[in-house]
Amino acid sequence: MAIRKIVTLGSETLRKTSKPVREFDESLHALLDDMKNTMIERNGVGIAAVQVGVLRRAIVIELDEGEFLEVVNPQILKTKGKVKGSEGCLSVPGFYCDVERPKYVKVAAYDRNGQPFEFEAKDYIARCVCHEIDHLNGLLFVDYTDEGKKYKSEHGEV
Repeated sequence: MAIRKIVTLGSETLRKTSKPVREFDESLHALLDDMKNTMIERNGVGIAAVQVGVLRRAIVIELDEGEFLEVVNPQILKTKGKVKGSEGCLSVPGFYCDVERPKYVKVAAYDRNGQPFEFEAKDYIARCVCHEIDHLNGLLFVDYTDEGKKYKSEHGEV
């Protein structure tokens, strides 16, 4: 298990759409393990594979201390409500801004072994899930607010 380099704002990689995972094998397991270790090392609460330079649809979220949710090929099935809250990102170090997200999400996905499952999340975990799924689609939290757009332009991304 390794600590991988985090891809940061300005890299074209972050703006690409991640491809679905087709092989649920040891290389996927190693990727998920490395993502978790990298996230912990950087004091994050969520991470997408694209943030470590791998364009695959996989995310890891820390639900509680030592409890992690691994999500492969996620699809949002349903959302409810809206709530604004502060977000930051390992790929945009040191910057935080308020972003409006769904208060509730229902997601269909696969686990590391290719078994399908569904889960529901609300409040803070729903925010994390949406934030990480955005990464898989080439979107960043800074895309959603004027403050974030200003930050992007000041840091060389338009």
